[in-house]
Amino acid sequence: MFTPKERLHNTLTGKAADRPPVICPGGMMNAAVVGVMNKTGNTLPDAHYTAEAMSNLAYDVHENTGFENFGIPFCMTVEAEALGSSIDFGSLKCEPKIQEERFASVKDVTFMPDGSIEKTSRGEAVIQTVYTLSRKHPDIPAIGSLTGPISTAASIVDPMIFLKQLRREREKSHQVIDYVVNQLISYAKQLADNGAAVISIADPTATGEILGPKMFEEYAVLYLNKIADAVHEYGIPVIIHICGDVRMIKPQLHQLHGNVLSVDAMVDLKRLKDDLENKRTMGNISTYLLEFGNAEKVYQRTKNLLTKNIDVLAPACGLSTSTPLENITAFTTAVKEI
Repeated sequence: MFTPKERLHNTLTGKAADRPPVICPGGMMNAAVVGVMNKTGNTLPDAHYTAEAMSNLAYDVHENTGFENFGIPFCMTVEAEALGSSIDFGSLKCEPKIQEERFASVKDVTFMPDGSIEKTSRGEAVIQTVYTLSRKHPDIPAIGSLTGPISTAASIVDPMIFLKQLRREREKSHQVIDYVVNQLISYAKQLADNGAAVISIADPTATGEILGPKMFEEYAVLYLNKIADAVHEYGIPVIIHICGDVRMIKPQLHQLHGNVLSVDAMVDLKRLKDDLENKRTMGNISTYLLEFGNAEKVYQRTKNLLTKNIDVLAPACGLSTSTPLENITAFTTAVKEI
């Protein structure tokens, strides 16, 4: 009998497991839904700020949803706030968002010392939460979730200007993204040193539709791999999530160094798995179905996914906080019945 941590680690590293894990990594893919928070009394936005509140809510999510991990943090703003952007922390029903990017242009970016993310109060809270949960519950994998390099850069520089400057200001854009990556690597090391079993990187700005194949290879592949390679040196497997339709960037997906590739709901995961041959795949139950469908439809869709030999079962993208808890448990129950 595998523990959830053993099952996930074995699956991500190509070893035998009894069945696919079912997880929700945190960050962009956050399962702190209103149904869990109302049931337990541990709520957002309070759980964004302190390790105690964050740990309590992460445990509540695991215990009530059936996801076989702790997913930390509950948003994609920790890195951007640490690097200077202002944040709207939202409410019980609304996740945090970037209120104002720190810089108007890549040419304006001032570089902070490496290690700046983990030195902020929220960075420290995330690291302490990983430490606490990984020691109190050693059989449950604590996943440290990072906002990817392109998305983080687009959260500290006005995103519309930033995306144009990827083409017009290549040298400076590379300098800014490399700066962001070094910050993310330092932060990931602290998460790994404090008990993270897996590092998950979600980069929703780095899509084929937004960047196109050439820019995806020049920026996304280069810098995602720099983080993945560094994390692998810590002995930790890596999940990489890419949003959107990935058909136009399939050749570039081959080049990614993550242990598993997570994709959006519109992607045919069986075909992707066949096309990518030795790549492991993760996903991709529709978050629209989870929010607006019923438990029986979720259950049947999950059973269908399981017939396609998907390696890790997970939501396809970010869960709405209004997703019914019974739909989430229908998803996780269907996986565990194997």
